[in-house]
Amino acid sequence: MTVALITGAAGGLGTAVARRLASDGYLVAVNDRPGRDVTGLAAELGGVAAPADVADPDAVTTMVEEVEARTGEQVGLLVTGAARMAMAPFARHDLADWWRTIDVDLGGTFACVQAVLPGMVDRGGGRMVFVASEWGLIGWPDATAYSAAKAGIIALTKSLGRELAPLGIAVNAVAPSAIDTPRLEVDAAAAGVTVAEIRARYAARAPLGRIATPEEVAAAIAFLADERLPTLVGQVLQITGGTTRTRA
Repeated sequence: MTVALITGAAGGLGTAVARRLASDGYLVAVNDRPGRDVTGLAAELGGVAAPADVADPDAVTTMVEEVEARTGEQVGLLVTGAARMAMAPFARHDLADWWRTIDVDLGGTFACVQAVLPGMVDRGGGRMVFVASEWGLIGWPDATAYSAAKAGIIALTKSLGRELAPLGIAVNAVAPSAIDTPRLEVDAAAAGVTVAEIRARYAARAPLGRIATPEEVAAAIAFLADERLPTLVGQVLQITGGTTRTRA
């Protein structure tokens, strides 16, 4: 049974990904930072809880070692969904807060890749799926740190796709637009509107007329995780309801 490590699993998208992968037959190791409990989710899915702050490389290394010791298997699939988003006008964005976002989103992805890579090499291959964002492609006002981090993840996907493919490790990413999760509260607070209003605003800009559900994005991640698609490498699926492709 392939072990899938999902970071940020306590969030709306991460939980959906963990449930989808468990239903697909993976043994899931669910991660989130200390203080965001994932033990219940792990028990529900017959997996293991793997708490750690992904912005701390030493903690990530220890987490992966513990997952491999508890499961008896090396991680064969990495899904990096842990993310932090703080919105503020760039000129007034607190520097420490800006770098914390970069450290969690981009640095956390880097740390997780480094931690699981030796095991994937030993097992003869594996797959990685990074959660980027439409905002990493087009940018977004008042979200410079988040957008920059997600753009970095897209570049990381392309670079590692080239570097790791000869080792049998396929690296891909998803770049969703707004997803109907509790994270919309951050967007709503920044805009000074209700969650219902921000959801309606995002839906109005999508040709599809609505935003994605966590389960839809999880399905795309499961597709990219499929080892029957070995030549799918360095790709970024844009799950946006049409907004990315149709923007002027």
